[in-house]
Amino acid sequence: MGAAYFYHLTRRPLQETLPVLLQKARAAGWRIVVRGQMADRMNWLDDCLWQGSADSFLAHGQAGGPHDALQPILLTTAAESANAPDCLMTVDGAWVTPEEVQGLQRVCILFDGTDQTAVETARGQWKNLTAAGCSAQYWSEESGRWEKKAEA
Repeated sequence: MGAAYFYHLTRRPLQETLPVLLQKARAAGWRIVVRGQMADRMNWLDDCLWQGSADSFLAHGQAGGPHDALQPILLTTAAESANAPDCLMTVDGAWVTPEEVQGLQRVCILFDGTDQTAVETARGQWKNLTAAGCSAQYWSEESGRWEKKAEA
């Protein structure tokens, strides 16, 4: 059974934080799906990942292509993923079910700490997942480095 890790972004934006987490997940040997809610936002993330430095390149693709099942990192807005992921990372309030948390190695929920709606959505997800018995951790970068602030 996996765990949900909540990442409260307050110092670094999504386009800086997501690649770091993706690199760590890939180093663990995991296949990852990144789920968002809006296609244009996923296009933007795709562009951000392609613009990284050559030594930190993250092979990835957007859902809907002919090789989705082969992608080590797949960007999507759908609830289903063709790449058989070990890890799900959600952005922009994309919802996660308790069954997903229990069926994956890890779920990472990244949310913008400067957006009150995003914070409220993350709180709702925390309550939903922990009420269903999922293991969860809350991580904050408020001090300048990532620190675990809560665990359930």
